[in-house]
Amino acid sequence: MELLEVKHLNKSFGKKQILKDVSFSLTGGKIIGLLGKNGAGKSTLIKLINDLLTPTSGEILVNGKKVGIESKKVISYLPERTYLNKQMKVSEVIEYFKDFYDDFDEKKAKRLLKDLDLDIEERLTKMSKGMQEKVQLVLVMSREADLYILDEPLGGVDPATRDYILDTILSNFKENASVVISTHLISDIERILDEVIFIDKGKIILQSGTDELREKENASIDDIFRRMFKC
Repeated sequence: MELLEVKHLNKSFGKKQILKDVSFSLTGGKIIGLLGKNGAGKSTLIKLINDLLTPTSGEILVNGKKVGIESKKVISYLPERTYLNKQMKVSEVIEYFKDFYDDFDEKKAKRLLKDLDLDIEERLTKMSKGMQEKVQLVLVMSREADLYILDEPLGGVDPATRDYILDTILSNFKENASVVISTHLISDIERILDEVIFIDKGKIILQSGTDELREKENASIDDIFRRMFKC
């Protein structure tokens, strides 16, 4: 059984069609880059997989079941914008996640926060945007989920922190789970990717293993992306 199946997915807002007959599937145990220009449909696709939007037509299956309450139990989602109550302390947010998610590992969260030099008793409102994003990523990666979906996880952090965050992602998802990363920072993440999906104007134009694609094109994933999406 596939971990994620997207079948003939379409999504329109009024007369504007954002996704056009999108179909692909993902197996477990991989890190996948969802790559495309701004406005290509990445965030809309991610929201549909997380049951935050309703498809115009088509179907999404997670572990063979339609998205809904059961899929939310096995998907750990990092949105592009923080949704946390900024008046809360980090320790209070940890308690919230522990109560809300049965698969949340409190010890792992506290260890990762310490590694990132984040004060567990500080209120989010006192933290910079980048620090808040680190907290949210730690919370997401501290769940024992089947599928992690990260929308721009590196957007607000400095280059020196990116490698640590990528290594955190690499070493903190359970065996046979998969991670989908949507990002513009392809050169930063391509070393950890097993597979890429290129999306353009609402359509999937390429899905490939990274090693096969690099060998075929004799170029890095970043270079291939720049070539394919050259303005």
